[in-house]
Amino acid sequence: MAAPGREDALIARLDRIPVWPYGNRLLIVIGAGYFFAYFDVVTIGLALPVISEQFGVSSRVAALAVTSSLIGYILGAFIDSRIADTRGRRASMMISVCLFTFGTLAAAASPGIAWLIAFRFIAGMGIGAEIAAVTTYVGELAPEKLRGRVTCIVGVMAFAGFALVPVIGRFLIPAFDAGWRVLFVIGAAGGLTIAVLRREMPASARWLLVRGRVDEAEQAIARAEERARAVTGRDLPEPLPATVVKEERAGLLRPPYVWLMVLFTVIWAVYYVGNYGWLTLAPTLLTNHGFSLTSSLTFLIVTGTGFVAGALLATGLADRFDRRMTTAVGAAAWAAALLAIGLIHGAASVMFFGFVASATIGFLVPLLYTYTAEQFPPQFRATGVAVTDGVGHLGGAAAPLVVLTASELWGFTGAFIVMAATGVVTAVLLLVVSSWRRERQMAYRAGRG
Repeated sequence: MAAPGREDALIARLDRIPVWPYGNRLLIVIGAGYFFAYFDVVTIGLALPVISEQFGVSSRVAALAVTSSLIGYILGAFIDSRIADTRGRRASMMISVCLFTFGTLAAAASPGIAWLIAFRFIAGMGIGAEIAAVTTYVGELAPEKLRGRVTCIVGVMAFAGFALVPVIGRFLIPAFDAGWRVLFVIGAAGGLTIAVLRREMPASARWLLVRGRVDEAEQAIARAEERARAVTGRDLPEPLPATVVKEERAGLLRPPYVWLMVLFTVIWAVYYVGNYGWLTLAPTLLTNHGFSLTSSLTFLIVTGTGFVAGALLATGLADRFDRRMTTAVGAAAWAAALLAIGLIHGAASVMFFGFVASATIGFLVPLLYTYTAEQFPPQFRATGVAVTDGVGHLGGAAAPLVVLTASELWGFTGAFIVMAATGVVTAVLLLVVSSWRRERQMAYRAGRG
């Protein structure tokens, strides 16, 4: 077994690297999985009005396809995170992309609503696993000072998937009966391509260290240093002191981490009620409000560009400001945009404030994923992210019930007020994170003393 000093020195060597040392190709391969996972999330929402009509079911029943995929998300994220923490990040990312590829392709062939709900559950398992795995993997590969920025760069590709789906759907879904099925096939084909491209991804040196594979970690870091020197054309800065924290897996269920899991699970759950209300139910809410399906999809093409704009903004600001504050501001701005749509619901208002709402999602989500991952040490980081984000998706699973019920009771305006309220609560919870964590840590230490 290596001396702790050697492990600390290796982490310090990795974190001193001033550039992303793995090349743009790896970012594209990683981000492409994110792209098609997010592509798939929006696809089902765009298809719901047509699915409801073709299968002869109500909007509530059709929306069960959204709920089942989000329940699958929770299970997939948890199972795959255990694989990531025990077998490695690369293995988990291969499993995730294969799952959502199979589930999406099978959903495209669904003969009825029950089959669609079942296959969307499988696709959801893959999406949940993919998002948790990518968040952890990118955060561990990146030098510490670049972590937020690199995660946001990958996030730009993810939100490009959000933005592109309405463009394709605008021409496919209204044009012919099988248009929504073709949209699913496109996502599955992308997933299959990514599975092939991911065969040679580098291992996470941080994960190798906590597994005791120090020699392999040193080789991985040496390769990263060599690439960084080639990119910068100069010697690397001197390493700063760093520490590899080793704890038993049970440590995730002990203070302060158990409290952090609870807090971030609540944050994600509340946020996802409104988030998935907007992402998956906007076409249904707009058509129920009197807009045609074609007009609704056109609105979403315009608003969808906001996802990329917000993600690009996050890339520039990720490592410049306190993440607690940037995420809280993002959640508050998102709430304001949704409230404006509900109160001023003309076509121009939907497009303008919809753009703002989408931009704040693109800004907030990658920063919040990074912020969540940073709360947990490497040996159970994937599990920590999977539990908080995964269980948090119960909020997303409840979104159809909550938002459609609000729409039935209080109309279009009521549905958007409810979604906006989730943004306000999310912002408040994010503002209390630091003080809550500090108090819990102090109480835990006092109790042990």
